[in-house]
Amino acid sequence: MVTQQLEKAMEGLVVLVADSNPYLRRLTWMMLMNLGVKSIYESGDGVAALDAIRAVNPDVMIMDWEMPVLDGREVMRIVRSPGDFPKANLPVIMLTDVGLHSRVTAAIRVGVHEFLVKPISPKTLQQRLLGIILNPRPMVRAGRFYIPMPRRRIELNEFIHPA
Repeated sequence: MVTQQLEKAMEGLVVLVADSNPYLRRLTWMMLMNLGVKSIYESGDGVAALDAIRAVNPDVMIMDWEMPVLDGREVMRIVRSPGDFPKANLPVIMLTDVGLHSRVTAAIRVGVHEFLVKPISPKTLQQRLLGIILNPRPMVRAGRFYIPMPRRRIELNEFIHPA
């Protein structure tokens, strides 16, 4: 019963994959198809990603940190603008090939829901997608940032003004 519900949830997802590397977009697309996702859209740069969000209204975006025109950080700053951008609450899984703590912190600050270091596995991708579907986190204001509610309790002051 639960498996059928999860399959239906995955099947109904609309996912946008934003990555400048066509091979990695194709690989992510294949993983998503194998997980049961039926509606997958692609973009090769940050501006195309913003246009695709407006056009296809995805449920989730999987985006590379490094992209031409606008990088992942710049795209997130635009997306996380309630009142200015139509889908400010869009769940985002950020991909990167650099797993530095500073990169993770920067991604969290700009409002990323999940962060994955390449290469990613289908199982890890599935876990992140299910986490977004089954445990959606409300968006909150943290100073000038608009972010998903942190999983662990932190003082917003700690987030805004780290030690």
